[in-house]
Amino acid sequence: MAIGKWIGGFLGLLSGGPLGMLAGIVLGAVADSVFDSDNYIQPTAGSRAYTYQRSRDEIGARNGFLFSLMVLAAHIIHADRRVMHSEMEYVRLFLRTNFSADAEREGESILLKLFDEKKRMGDEAWLRQIVAVCQQLAYAMPMEQRLQLVAMLCEIAKADGTIQPEEREALQQVCLNMGLDGGTAEQMLGLGGESLDDAYRVLGLTPEATDEEVRQAYKRMARENHPDRVASLGEDIRRQAERRFQEIADAKDRIFRARGIR
Repeated sequence: MAIGKWIGGFLGLLSGGPLGMLAGIVLGAVADSVFDSDNYIQPTAGSRAYTYQRSRDEIGARNGFLFSLMVLAAHIIHADRRVMHSEMEYVRLFLRTNFSADAEREGESILLKLFDEKKRMGDEAWLRQIVAVCQQLAYAMPMEQRLQLVAMLCEIAKADGTIQPEEREALQQVCLNMGLDGGTAEQMLGLGGESLDDAYRVLGLTPEATDEEVRQAYKRMARENHPDRVASLGEDIRRQAERRFQEIADAKDRIFRARGIR
């Protein structure tokens, strides 16, 4: 399997610009003929894949999402100038579980090529490239998909059990440059927590918030993070969104119980 075939032969609206440039460097050529860009590899249970026809728009959106995830994951993983095994393993597990062993190997290869490109460019030029990539995503990618990207990046950052200050800052800057609220990263970092403080963090609130503010914050997050809004990206990504949707509901329920709200 040629490098990047699990992503596909084109990135839809993201084929040009800074993201397309990185794709050309890392994958060799976005539209290389070795890619089967008319087909789409959809995972099944046990990482066994089957192929079926999808629209070019759907394939392009999915490919753009996946390659964007790899680029921004490389940025977050190396934000503290260390490549932690646990963070890399999280990405490997995601690719292996949802795609295949080939995708796991190729995804790791893509990340390593991106690390090399960062070294070649230098820190300042790399950061300018990441800012440009995020601005491109803000223009071309729907908000709901950008929120899912941030949620996955936060999971990668949390994989080693500690959020380094450099990682937190990188996540916040990614959000801002993608046109998202500056507090989005903190909300996503709170997902999966079990305390009442974590629950308020997920909804972007403090304990001083009114009951109505709690209700409205939950409704907004539930609407923006509903799994149906990313269903076109594939069942695997939709499942990830479903889990986060449930974690948002759990945070709301924790606050409701503490306040005696029904």
